[in-house]
Amino acid sequence: MKKIAVFASGNGSNFQVIAEQFPVEFVFSDHRDAYVLERADKLGVLSYAFELKEFESKAAYEAAIVELLEEHQIDLVCLAGYMKIVGPTLLAAYEGRIINIHPAYLPEFPGAHGIEDAWNAGVAESGVTIHWVDSGVDTGKVIKQVRVPRLADDTIESFETRIHATEYQLYHQVLESLGVGRR
Repeated sequence: MKKIAVFASGNGSNFQVIAEQFPVEFVFSDHRDAYVLERADKLGVLSYAFELKEFESKAAYEAAIVELLEEHQIDLVCLAGYMKIVGPTLLAAYEGRIINIHPAYLPEFPGAHGIEDAWNAGVAESGVTIHWVDSGVDTGKVIKQVRVPRLADDTIESFETRIHATEYQLYHQVLESLGVGRR
């Protein structure tokens, strides 16, 4: 069975949905006070957290992450709201084994504010993308995408809620398609 780790920087709602359906070896956060760590504790999932500022360089920070991944023999890293760009150290060790979820239909609206950017652009639809991570920002090969329409009576909050609901379904489908066994 494939061993997965989930990386998240904040709330961890995607992590929770994944961990309720699939065995997660551990969750990693780049913020020691991230709510995802509380979610992990409540679900009995091992967690680690350390911050870039605690290291002399991004390469040293990522080397510590690679050490964790190797120690736990992780097959697949699932980025789920991890707000750091994966750098060369982590990518060199795990290229082809890191996936990311993005709250827009790539290549539309890459970067940290996909939902807000789509909303502000006034598009009729946006979406959700899960893709392989490469050296660019949200440029990796697409695994699966789903469109999410913007409804006439939407607020940014209702639009965002539907996008997140789509994320939860899409991550489940992609993990199954990649051979990750269920709980």
